[in-house]
Amino acid sequence: MNILFHTLGCKVNQYETEAMREALITLGHTNDKLLPIDAIIINSCTVTAESDRKTRQLVRRCRREHPNAIIALTGCMVQAFPDDANNLTEADIVIGNRDVTKIVDAINNYQNTRVFSVVDHQNGDIYNTIGLSHFNERTRAFMKIEDGCDRFCTYCIIPFARGRVRSRSVSDIKEEAKRLAKNGYSEIVLVGINLTSYGKGEDFNLCDAVDAVCEVKGIKRVRLGSLEPDHITDEMLNRFKIQPKFCPQFHLSLQSGCDETLKRMNRHYDSAFYEDLVNRIRKTFTNAAITTDIMVGFAGETDDEFNQSLNFVKKIGFARAHIFAYSRRSGTVAAGLKSQVSNADKQKRAHIMAEATRQTEIKFLKSQVGNVYPVLFETQENVVAEGYTPNYTRVVVKSEKVLTGQILDVLITSTKDDYCIGELI
Repeated sequence: MNILFHTLGCKVNQYETEAMREALITLGHTNDKLLPIDAIIINSCTVTAESDRKTRQLVRRCRREHPNAIIALTGCMVQAFPDDANNLTEADIVIGNRDVTKIVDAINNYQNTRVFSVVDHQNGDIYNTIGLSHFNERTRAFMKIEDGCDRFCTYCIIPFARGRVRSRSVSDIKEEAKRLAKNGYSEIVLVGINLTSYGKGEDFNLCDAVDAVCEVKGIKRVRLGSLEPDHITDEMLNRFKIQPKFCPQFHLSLQSGCDETLKRMNRHYDSAFYEDLVNRIRKTFTNAAITTDIMVGFAGETDDEFNQSLNFVKKIGFARAHIFAYSRRSGTVAAGLKSQVSNADKQKRAHIMAEATRQTEIKFLKSQVGNVYPVLFETQENVVAEGYTPNYTRVVVKSEKVLTGQILDVLITSTKDDYCIGELI
């Protein structure tokens, strides 16, 4: 069969889609957009109500455009809201995300009978996601090393969609890194649902995972995905620092800079802890980039609380930030909280926060001018090549030669929009 894949949501979902793609190609199927489509796999997200809407819309569009194709729906929306997923009768196969291999088996063995299977996550589940040898990007590969979350933030459905924390073995991580290096990938980004919980209940931790990948010949850079602030210790920072392949970009999920809002969210830190951590990172790593996620309009957020968060964000000075409005999720504690913020106020606050973080981004980019960085070039169109520094600053240079896949020293000379302009040394 020729199979089309659609991924909604985070880097973990992207990894799992790649795992399904590789497994099905190994079984003899194809993934060619130019050929007639026999089957479609949709890997859903459920982090917001809008994510669910996009999933429903995508399933129905795929059925309209490919009336004879097998449509398989999997992912977090299916796992968290199985009844809603089952009601999407346009899908021939509906399977939860507890075991990625099940969707592979279901597609491979489909016999024109609708399949529905969602098995609840259980305490004691083991990490069982199949691994990769290739990734869809040419120079950088994501590697999933952890699944699940035990935190139960009041706004979040993900613990119900992903289950409890479980971690991949260090030896398995290293073997996958070897396969990826053999196939030409020079940078690996370690990702998970709650990445800093990697190794919980085990005799290893995130530093061991970083060390394992750094040991692999051919891997030149190791980067981390989104991090929970309160799990990061000075010992971890010092171990990261001694790894020359470690990239000093820290995506520290903030959500709010107001302590009262953080309490209602059931976040496990306050603004003082967060600020101290940022200061410790900046002291440990030269030109580290601190990026984040910020929620506005959480249940009960007053104008004063929003302004506290806004002022804190300006004080920290993020290199980049993803701003989003709180979305009520059924099944979460926050959905039942009083004093929900109006959509109009959410959008107004999102605009104000986005403008503030845009200014801190501009300031960060300007601070990079005059520095020389090794840039991993990822794309090139005509004489314009683009790549990223270790701290994940996007850099554009002009070159008659093709630079894709190379790491070359670049002098940052100026900035424009959301990137830096440089000259090859």
